[in-house]
Amino acid sequence: MVQLNDLERQVDEIIINVPWGHIAGKWWGSKSCRPIILLHGWQDNAGSFDPLVVELPNHISYLAIDLPGHGLSSRIPDGMMYSMETHYLALLLVLEHFKWDKVSLMSHSLGSVVAFYFAANFPDKCDLLIGLDGLKPININYDILNRYFSFGVLQAIKADIRNRDDSEPPSYTFDELLDKVKAGVFMEISREAAPYLLKRAVKPSQLYPNKFYFTRDDRLRASTVPMQSHEATVKFAKNITSPYCFIEASESAAMLGAFEDPKYYDEIMEIMHENPNFEKHRVIGGHHVHLNECNKVSGIISSFINKYRPPSVLSKL
Repeated sequence: MVQLNDLERQVDEIIINVPWGHIAGKWWGSKSCRPIILLHGWQDNAGSFDPLVVELPNHISYLAIDLPGHGLSSRIPDGMMYSMETHYLALLLVLEHFKWDKVSLMSHSLGSVVAFYFAANFPDKCDLLIGLDGLKPININYDILNRYFSFGVLQAIKADIRNRDDSEPPSYTFDELLDKVKAGVFMEISREAAPYLLKRAVKPSQLYPNKFYFTRDDRLRASTVPMQSHEATVKFAKNITSPYCFIEASESAAMLGAFEDPKYYDEIMEIMHENPNFEKHRVIGGHHVHLNECNKVSGIISSFINKYRPPSVLSKL
């Protein structure tokens, strides 16, 4: 299996049963303290937060989960497709499992959109929200929708068939795995950071010594981009009242125009600033800056956590 220097605190693997299988996760710290739940981005996994967690306050616990089809979590049933609702439901099932009245969330990219919906729909239950380079759903875009319905659904059908095939997926050497992760969606995960994701994303090949294959569900690549009307996003955004720390990465922010007119992002940002407990930070780096260069965000996040969930106000389970 992929080897990695052990930079983690005491951490336990957990399994939460759900109707289609299980949600896997990593719990750092005491089980008697309600953790901050960590939600990763599209095609990543709970390992996305490994280097960051060890730099955060240790008076509190952290629970990173693998969203459905990612990492060590179960895939959804055959014949189904992934959507924003799939991941949102997974979060709600985790919360139901632990019977928590309040929830603290830290999230990245796709996970940040999941957290956006939760904080907007359950404002009284969200006591802290940290968003890493992901603010809101994309405004409905014809070109993206057209591409999805023309090609995406067909690709999902092909991926579903491949999933049911008994043959082993293509395998790669460790160096090839590093290159493939680096050449992912945003093409900026460093070779040094890639193993944090790979250790939950690959298995050793049974056919080729010293090679590995990806275990994440291929249907994820054909899943829909989180989208809704701007009018709906505005109303959701106005519902978010929890303390909210948003960290924007400079390099990926420049890519925003590839998905939508920046005016939609700017308007939602204005609404967020109406929340007296909202703070925005901008750091130099790419979409995975929290993974590649976690020291650039760890201080900001630590200060926020210490302010709203300090050692003197621990939340017991």
